[in-house]
Amino acid sequence: MGAQFFVPGTCVADVDGDHEPAQPWPWTDDTEMACSIVGELRARERIDQDRLAAAFARRFEPYRGYGGGAVMLLRRIRDGVPWRDASRAAFGGQGSMGNGAAMRVAPLGAFHAGDSRTAALEAMASAEVTHAHAEGILGAVAVAVAAAEAGWARLIGDRPEPAEFLDGILPYLVDSRVRTGVERARRLIGASVAEAAYVLGNGSGVLAQDTVPFALWVAATRIGDYRAAILACVEAGGDVDTTAAIVGGIVAAYTGEESARATVAGTRVAGTPAAWLRRREPLPPLLPDT
Repeated sequence: MGAQFFVPGTCVADVDGDHEPAQPWPWTDDTEMACSIVGELRARERIDQDRLAAAFARRFEPYRGYGGGAVMLLRRIRDGVPWRDASRAAFGGQGSMGNGAAMRVAPLGAFHAGDSRTAALEAMASAEVTHAHAEGILGAVAVAVAAAEAGWARLIGDRPEPAEFLDGILPYLVDSRVRTGVERARRLIGASVAEAAYVLGNGSGVLAQDTVPFALWVAATRIGDYRAAILACVEAGGDVDTTAAIVGGIVAAYTGEESARATVAGTRVAGTPAAWLRRREPLPPLLPDT
């Protein structure tokens, strides 16, 4: 859904059930890399960095929206450069602080629902493969913990308040621009989408600190309504496929699909719309290569 709003002429008003963008809605790099993570978790229940790096490099399709830095890094890994060397060499040796590690990690957090510490550690492992900079890693940690907390809230039937939800993420973040952004997001509870995007960023800088705080704000304030959460990302503009991937992964961990069940903790929820699922391009393979 998010990627449709990179198509000229598509606007929020088009998503009213009758005028949604023509199908199939193609997935982007966010989904491709998330599926590699899910495949590894299904096979081994943990992140093996060497295997994950090989999967990222082997499967990536550059035309799916990968940034130039990611294309260069993954091609180097594909050509035999050790992933640690390739990741640390990026951006003049400082490593990437981009939002790529955060965009793909929500399923990992949901997998560890109720165990945010493990979600954080595994998120770090998944991020380090491509993002050696602390901001890029912490962006992934924040998203994974958010998804773990959302999944746990669903399992125990407890709908978290927005401030409570964000407070549950902060203990896993050291001092950083990502943490500062999440703290700022907490103070913006009750703000409009436009104000939150203006203050926190909407991913247009393609950096973790420019993307993750806003995505967490959306997830926290719209945890029970998948459609509303995704449309908030669309309204904000910027790197829409990435903010929507992050937000969708977190919120879906709480709501489930539209037909799964109507309530959580006695409160009605709106899950992933069945019509949206029917319109999407078939997902790439989930199982790891053998």
